[in-house]
Amino acid sequence: MSRAMRMGIPAGLVILAACAPLYAPYYTTILVWELRKFFAWLALPLLAAAFVVLVRLVQWLLRRRRGEPAGEPSDAAQALGCLGVVVGIGLAVFWLIYGSYLQDRAYMAHTQVVTEPVPQLAPRAPFLVGKAQAAPHLGDVTGEISDITYLPDSDRFATLVERSGWLSGYEVGLVQDIPLGGTNRSQQRCSFDVDVADARISGWFSHNLGRKISAQKRWVRFKAKDAYVTCSGDTPIVVVPLKRQTGVLVVTERPAGVALYNGRTGKVTITTDTAEVPGPSYPLSLAARQREATAAVGGFADWWFERSGWDASEDGANEGNDSEFTLRYADTSGRSVYVTPLTPQGEASSVVAVSTVPARHQGGQLAPLTVHRLDPTWSSPKAIVALIKAEYRDVCCYNDDMVFEVVPTGGSTWTATIGSEQDIRYRVEGKGQVAGREATCLKAADGALIRCAYAAPGSPEEQELKRREGQKQKDSPKANPPDLGDLTAYTPEQLAELNRRINEEVNRRLKGAQS
Repeated sequence: MSRAMRMGIPAGLVILAACAPLYAPYYTTILVWELRKFFAWLALPLLAAAFVVLVRLVQWLLRRRRGEPAGEPSDAAQALGCLGVVVGIGLAVFWLIYGSYLQDRAYMAHTQVVTEPVPQLAPRAPFLVGKAQAAPHLGDVTGEISDITYLPDSDRFATLVERSGWLSGYEVGLVQDIPLGGTNRSQQRCSFDVDVADARISGWFSHNLGRKISAQKRWVRFKAKDAYVTCSGDTPIVVVPLKRQTGVLVVTERPAGVALYNGRTGKVTITTDTAEVPGPSYPLSLAARQREATAAVGGFADWWFERSGWDASEDGANEGNDSEFTLRYADTSGRSVYVTPLTPQGEASSVVAVSTVPARHQGGQLAPLTVHRLDPTWSSPKAIVALIKAEYRDVCCYNDDMVFEVVPTGGSTWTATIGSEQDIRYRVEGKGQVAGREATCLKAADGALIRCAYAAPGSPEEQELKRREGQKQKDSPKANPPDLGDLTAYTPEQLAELNRRINEEVNRRLKGAQS
């Protein structure tokens, strides 16, 4: 091999590696993200090793300057080297543990724990119902459903469908209205231009949406579950909330705007102005990470022995979909929030708190996470389902009916929906422990009160039931005739008149019955 080739090949490889950010922004972004996390976990032992190497290098240079032979390392040097290895391993293990605690503490920087009640939240159709009703409305679409997302701004469910095939993108977006009560179930389908907009998340080669996003803005990434679709007229828009990394020794993630993928033109637009985004703009995965970091609400010992913080409730009706429920506030502000019922770490299953994170957020910092402590606390969702089946056994549960999500609806109240995946029939609203004396009431799907298993004195439910009972008695015919008093006090003329009127009324009713 010629000298030019021996020197040219390594030089070419070096130039190729140095220019990688220019021609491979997608892979270099992934590489930088993973290297930053790797360095954060091993930063302390790597720095210690670098210090030892630096000391040894200084000793070698001093020996060389004095002209002393390097010689074999002494027993003391070997022992010191072994001790350095042990200390390095110890530092690595310590930093892996303590670094995780510091990472949770970094996410806790925007968290507050309050005793104020949860703001009033608007009920919605359960997520599983939205998922089940998507497929029947897709018609002749041949692709596979990749995502179901609730859009709180419009109170609708969005479905993103992938087109079949390796080298293909999305096929159609479906936005459907699934009301609680009523029969209005409108839906809108918007189709992708499969020849132009042929990319999708985790697609192959040039059909990878992540490549297109990295080409527009580097060093940002996303989770596939955070993305969703909306229909702007007949144009599908894929919304991808983005994240960036921050920190050196303790690396955490922050929001970085959204990427908008036009399903007609295939154009990707990156924006940090999320006010006009027709859905959640804050990454749901980032909200979940903040909630998980509440384990570090106490000191390191409490974090290590799992004596502090909360977990998502994972039993009963919420199993499989137990955290970050996207709900709207009941007021007219149009705000939305990710809501999670929380249980203490350990074996306890009662819901003692509710966490909230705004679903829409401006800026590059973490959105505030608020943990609302409940008083009274709830029973577990599993116990609530058992209570519903016991108290309202005439409506739950037979055939395909079941109890769906048990979600917070403000204050200290919860709401569970009853019905099948294709027909939501009832909802039950309650408060506190199942053994308590708080209201648990059955309502129609549209919110009309039917009855209560127990209505607390002075509660709105008790007042409504009393009003209904009074109205019912007022409208119903009298069961007993009016008291005419002592008939001996009547004069003969009064008795004759009373007898005449009675005969006329009897004859009128007999004629009415015959006709």
